Amino acid sequence: MHKKTCIVIVGPTAAGKTSLAIELAKKYKTQIISADSRQCFKEISIGVAKPSVEQLSAVKHYFINSHSIQDEVNARVFESYALNAVNEIFQQNDVAIMVGGTGLYINAFCNGIDEIPDIDPIIRTTIIQSYNEKGLGWLQQQVKKKDELYYSTCEILNPQRLMRALEVKLSTGKSIREYQTQKKVERDFNIIKIGLQLPKEELHRNINYRVEEMVKEGLLAEVESMLSYKHLNALQTVGYREFFEYFDGNISLDEAIELVKKNTRHYAKRQVTWFKKDTSDNCFSPSDIVSLVFYLDASIQCTV
Repeated sequence: MHKKTCIVIVGPTAAGKTSLAIELAKKYKTQIISADSRQCFKEISIGVAKPSVEQLSAVKHYFINSHSIQDEVNARVFESYALNAVNEIFQQNDVAIMVGGTGLYINAFCNGIDEIPDIDPIIRTTIIQSYNEKGLGWLQQQVKKKDELYYSTCEILNPQRLMRALEVKLSTGKSIREYQTQKKVERDFNIIKIGLQLPKEELHRNINYRVEEMVKEGLLAEVESMLSYKHLNALQTVGYREFFEYFDGNISLDEAIELVKKNTRHYAKRQVTWFKKDTSDNCFSPSDIVSLVFYLDASIQCTV
């Protein structure tokens, strides 16, 4: 009996992953698992660039609108969810598709995730207190100084993840990245990774255009509806933090929009860095669908 196959599509934000995944899902008559750490939250849509209603109707998606912003969602939660989802898909199909830009989640699904030792509660409390007193800039500098390995690819505007990395480093002496790569779990299905790449200038144009479209579609109203929840980890992300600053009266609307563009470009750069380190990625232009499908068909055939 041949193994089933999961096609994993990775790449930076605004590279065209969603459209490609839907095309491939239709070709292989299968379903999609999202590997995006924010699209799973049902309360937010515009700022996380969820697939459209039409796209979600065309192909079933897992890990979209599956959780609340008040739920704790992390790589371990995703690993468990995604493994259940892929097994459900494999009941009906030989091929499943995963798509997303959250490298930590994709790594957890493909390779497993290691147990992190218990954290010293005094260290945790001290970090939280220092962050509350000194702010995000202090936290970023601490992580950059003590765990450069993590800082080089992390989401630097997310204080919850930065505090987690710092407490692990101070408690164990190791980077949190070391716990994420120590072992590799062998899955009982094949994984074919595809990386999408665009020229830097084109990617930046896509990002700037996407942000402007989000604003036109009502992003400000969406952010305003989340003001009472802005302390939650789910909302400590690009596209929300900047507009929280606007609603707090700290910056102008134009400044907030430009900050979202700038921070999204920085985040995309970190995504590119993360995925480049995975040598199993086979990179294609999202417009080169013919070569991509040829490669996938040949790769899937080899697993039969």
